[in-house]
Amino acid sequence: MAFLALPGVVAFAAPLALIAGIRPRPHNSVFAGALFSIGGLLLGWCVREFYVAGRGTLAPWAPPQRLVVSGPYRYTRNPMYIAVGLILAGWALLYGSAALLIYAILVAIAFQLRVLFGEEPRLARAFGAAWASYRAQTKRWLW
Repeated sequence: MAFLALPGVVAFAAPLALIAGIRPRPHNSVFAGALFSIGGLLLGWCVREFYVAGRGTLAPWAPPQRLVVSGPYRYTRNPMYIAVGLILAGWALLYGSAALLIYAILVAIAFQLRVLFGEEPRLARAFGAAWASYRAQTKRWLW
């Protein structure tokens, strides 16, 4: 349920509302499909890691009980947000839509602010030294 409610709204419902009545650009479909596929697979992998390794979900009301540092979290501290960004980039490319591109940029800014001011302080409180070690070894994004 949380999977549908949280990334489902941001990555699918809102973009679909923005493109209502617009036709896709078929010449962009291969690249857009690749972005959708990579983003969708990565998102699924992240949700699985939260459930299996973290013993929780992506929902704020049932967060992981353990710090998740496996799977895609070995390479970046925020692969779920990257996955949603890839999906949004796929929408923008498929429809050649400036509105979708602006939406994707605004979502990326919101993710950055959420990570900086919400998630990272909460993780520091919840996981202490384990979080500090993980944070020192793993990039926030991919750079």
